[in-house]
Amino acid sequence: MKIDIKQLRELLAIVSANDISELTVEVGEEKVTVKKHFGAAAPTHQESASETFEVQSAKPAQRELSFDPKPDAAPSKAENEVPSEAGLVPVTSPMVGTFYRAASPTAAPYVDIGDRIAVGQTVCIIEAMKLMNDMPAEVAGRIVKICVDNGSTVEYGQPLFLVDPKG
Repeated sequence: MKIDIKQLRELLAIVSANDISELTVEVGEEKVTVKKHFGAAAPTHQESASETFEVQSAKPAQRELSFDPKPDAAPSKAENEVPSEAGLVPVTSPMVGTFYRAASPTAAPYVDIGDRIAVGQTVCIIEAMKLMNDMPAEVAGRIVKICVDNGSTVEYGQPLFLVDPKG
């Protein structure tokens, strides 16, 4: 069983939405455990005032991870403030991970300022749990601003690009 990021987000949503503090899914030799922590942060996660999740895999090569995905919550204004540029639409991160503008360090970036993008076009990669996730654009238009540096850690809901849909 290979758990992809979508399945992991579904598990986190189930744990978050219900009065469940721990959920384990086991198929054959594969085992994934999701634990919810309240108040204080999990051992391998930065401090958080809300609930956090700890994800463990039974595979010895994989490490234990903890993060605060908040899939249904609105991003905090202080953390993810979008410049008030009228008419621009932010392309936001759907997950916590590392932002990459290109497929490899030597490859050209997927998009640059001034480029026109179409819905579904890959605009960047978000690496989460050693998985490279292509980020498709959800809006068509022209890239006006790149809000994050290449290789930076991004949070759920954090603006990555600002797009002028009329451009």
